Amino acid sequence: MDKIIFKTSIGTFEGKRHEDTYEFSGIPFARAKRFEYCERIDHYEDIFDATKMAKACPQYRQFHPHLDNPERLFYYREFRQGIDFQYDEDCLNLNIFTPEDAHNCPVIVFFHGGGFNSGCNEEEPFRGYELTKRGIISVFANYRVGVLGYFCDEEIERRYHRNGNFGLDDQLQALRWVKDHIREFGGDEENITVMGQSAGAISVQYLCLDHDNAGLFKRAVMMSGGGAFPKFALPRKAEETYDYWKQMMELAGCESFEQFRTADLKTIHDAYEAIRQKRNDSINNMMPVIDGVLLKESVDQLIDDPLKIDYMIGYTNCDLYAPVMAYIGNRFARRNGAYVYYFDIDQPGDDNRAFHSCDLRYMFGRLDTSWRPYRKEDKNVSKQMLDQLSRFARTGDPNDKDLPLWKKTYGKERKVLCIALNKTQMGRPSYLKLIKNMLTKRNPRT
Repeated sequence: MDKIIFKTSIGTFEGKRHEDTYEFSGIPFARAKRFEYCERIDHYEDIFDATKMAKACPQYRQFHPHLDNPERLFYYREFRQGIDFQYDEDCLNLNIFTPEDAHNCPVIVFFHGGGFNSGCNEEEPFRGYELTKRGIISVFANYRVGVLGYFCDEEIERRYHRNGNFGLDDQLQALRWVKDHIREFGGDEENITVMGQSAGAISVQYLCLDHDNAGLFKRAVMMSGGGAFPKFALPRKAEETYDYWKQMMELAGCESFEQFRTADLKTIHDAYEAIRQKRNDSINNMMPVIDGVLLKESVDQLIDDPLKIDYMIGYTNCDLYAPVMAYIGNRFARRNGAYVYYFDIDQPGDDNRAFHSCDLRYMFGRLDTSWRPYRKEDKNVSKQMLDQLSRFARTGDPNDKDLPLWKKTYGKERKVLCIALNKTQMGRPSYLKLIKNMLTKRNPRT
């Protein structure tokens, strides 16, 4: 890769050229102190070094190695092996991939998954080289996760008249930064697609339920997370999580908000590990809450009136809670006229079928960097999905004369785009297969 100097009105950036792609890594879009809402950064002094990935939000795997847990080992091998991740609370940054001669390009802003408690924008699939070949700018954003992203407390409410949702607010500020500045990098700020997978997709869904965000983005892609989950899995009011957080503070040896706010990171994450052993509701507390600002009401009420934008939704044959993921995605699509895909390609190399998040490598064209023995047919599917995503980001319609016909799932229409190894066509997923996969292959293993 060659280094480049790129001048803009907000600063001068040293980036890298990869073939016909300009790559700018680790650009901070905001700063935030612990348990405070972030403040945007809109100007950069001297020449900003954007040649290397920046640090990720501190998270459990930093202190409790994933290799101790077979579930974490699987995804470590899939997306993180060989990468030397660095962590710091100063973690709000963007990686931007642009065509070399970008001008008025459509823009995709992507939010990673990780159950709201882990993940970062440096994980292996998150590279935009194949999208730039299709004239698309892609932006991969870091945001706060876990305790640092979703802690709630009466003191936060007193200070800010809102609570929790630091991670969700980070995402919103990243989008606003892109809206304001992506033209400097050759992007069209009026043609932004927000995209996410798993917890990132759920976040995107929540951003689409706030009419204050109208005009901020034009389209939305939700991979394994579109729709409204059953009521027990929906965000609760912030005050309903207080008992969980107070118990975690006690496990950390903290008697006050200020003590927890200044505790060292290992103490905090040791307490998180401890509370996971004592309670089985961490997943219900370590997530966005109804705060009256970003989530103004219960999601099952807001879902009836989302932003009137273009939608794409996807899920896999062995997704997390696969039949639920299919049901909620299809239901949202039928009400809002979304393009839906069902990814039905069992992955080569083991018996974990089309596991949750396996479609990421296809969507971003990263099959060649995997340990799996992908076939020519897989690469053909990846090219197809990249072309469809690019068309959707450009026009809101993924169809083209050289691509399989993809109709919207709308009203009484129940067919979706079924993506198989040798043929992609409109059809209906088998719920019996989805249920069987959920019962027999729920947790992938190596």
